[in-house]
Amino acid sequence: MSTLIVLPIIIPLVTACLGLLAFRSPRIQQALSVLGGFGLLTAAIVLLMRVWTAAEPPGGILVAQMGSWPAPFGITLVADLFGAIMVLLAAITGLAVLIYSVADVDMPRKRLLYFPLVHVLLAGVCGAFLTGDVFNLYVCFEVLLLSSFVLLSLGSERAQLEGAIKYVTLNLLSSAIFLSAAGILYGTAGTLNMADLSARIASAAEMGDGSNSQSGVFTVVAMMFMVAFGIKSAVFPLFFWLPASYHTPPFAVSALFAGLLTKVGVYALIRFFTLIFVHDTGFTHTILLWVAALTMVTGVLGAAVQMEFRRVLSFHIISQIGYMVLGLALFTPLAIAGAVFYIIHHIVVKANLFLVAGIAHRLRGTSALDRPGRFSIYSSAPLVAVLFMIPAMSLAGVPPLSGFWAKLVLIRAAIDERLFAYALVALLVGIMTLFSMTKIWAEAFWKSPPDEDRRGAPDEPESAARPPRIDRSLLGPIAALAAITVAIGLLAGPVFDLSTRTAEQLLNPAGYVRAVLGADHHRAATAERKEEPAP
Repeated sequence: MSTLIVLPIIIPLVTACLGLLAFRSPRIQQALSVLGGFGLLTAAIVLLMRVWTAAEPPGGILVAQMGSWPAPFGITLVADLFGAIMVLLAAITGLAVLIYSVADVDMPRKRLLYFPLVHVLLAGVCGAFLTGDVFNLYVCFEVLLLSSFVLLSLGSERAQLEGAIKYVTLNLLSSAIFLSAAGILYGTAGTLNMADLSARIASAAEMGDGSNSQSGVFTVVAMMFMVAFGIKSAVFPLFFWLPASYHTPPFAVSALFAGLLTKVGVYALIRFFTLIFVHDTGFTHTILLWVAALTMVTGVLGAAVQMEFRRVLSFHIISQIGYMVLGLALFTPLAIAGAVFYIIHHIVVKANLFLVAGIAHRLRGTSALDRPGRFSIYSSAPLVAVLFMIPAMSLAGVPPLSGFWAKLVLIRAAIDERLFAYALVALLVGIMTLFSMTKIWAEAFWKSPPDEDRRGAPDEPESAARPPRIDRSLLGPIAALAAITVAIGLLAGPVFDLSTRTAEQLLNPAGYVRAVLGADHHRAATAERKEEPAP
């Protein structure tokens, strides 16, 4: 069982190491990388099936203690439904990007170890989803931060370096806040094991007036983690680094970042504020509610004024993060299920849109929406136009695609809590998203270029007036992700069932604590904590 949990981390690390050994041959690196992507996907599917079919309702929680050191003293890996779902989504996105990269990434970048770097990033992402320890979560964040920084600046183009500096500066600030919060938390609670923290903070909250000062410290630490993860998630007002950097690297890198990096921050927010910091939800989750609404609004308004394909999509990452945070802030079973559903939908859709943007750039010769392209994508490559419409309409929430059901669940959860203003904001943001997607369609896919641009110069060969050939390794991942989007929409019932069971686990911290610490250890620790004299 421990091997099964470790595999999503080991497979990309081993693949990266093998790629480093083959540093003289980009083609071997490429073949090893795609093979490692399939291996990671296989391990992720098996892991989710094992967690889903476990006997303990609402689903099993697999635990691995590294080096046979018992929790909370050793390194603990935990796979519940939420973690297993995130690992599977990371594997799907990683494999799609790796296959797309075969044709999208140029040879100089491949020689600079592009493929091993992608696998190092995937190892950090999967480690973040599976770790049961706050410090090791910090380590995983640093692994993916370092690899993402190199991927962002690989090629050393001016725009890339400018975006990379902004990206790494704010993310290093986030890491500093994260590490400071972890130090204060360890000094106060005496542990960084997530399950042990959950038990200790819950016990301290139950002790009454004598622990008010300690509860205040925990609330301050919770706010520090909220800021740290908020920067990594790109929530309001901490999102400025994202639209300044995500449009600068190769399209495959943008898709990988768009699909996964901010979702690691969202994952950490949901994990911490359902498992550890639930002692003062009236304060912390009210702040999250305001943050969610402002994130949705500012993101979609930013997208509305952009006229560059990837910058529009980058601002929409921000607005869509607001929906996920809204589910956490509402903090009801339906809302948490909606947040999980939304994450499942969004990772697939957003990565796909950035991949489509790469093909659109090849066909038009530009990503600027206010400049005429060389070819009309709709007339020259209708399949690409269809493959854009599927994730675009899903992002906007058009039924019966996946985004419609995700938005519907979250809006219903807000209405059930009589928070009609937030439900209205979520609805209006969806309408504004449809406006942005329509703008991209009209300018990049539908509009025909001027006749003189379409024909080419008189002395150019006839092939210059033909649209470039689109490699199958570019179309294959896009078609697969589009099919997954349609499948999520048509199979919304089973996906919602999975999301509901995940929400039940997340809102039942005692089950997580028992799985990691053991029932006897949990009872003993709680009893010992209650016997401590009040300060």
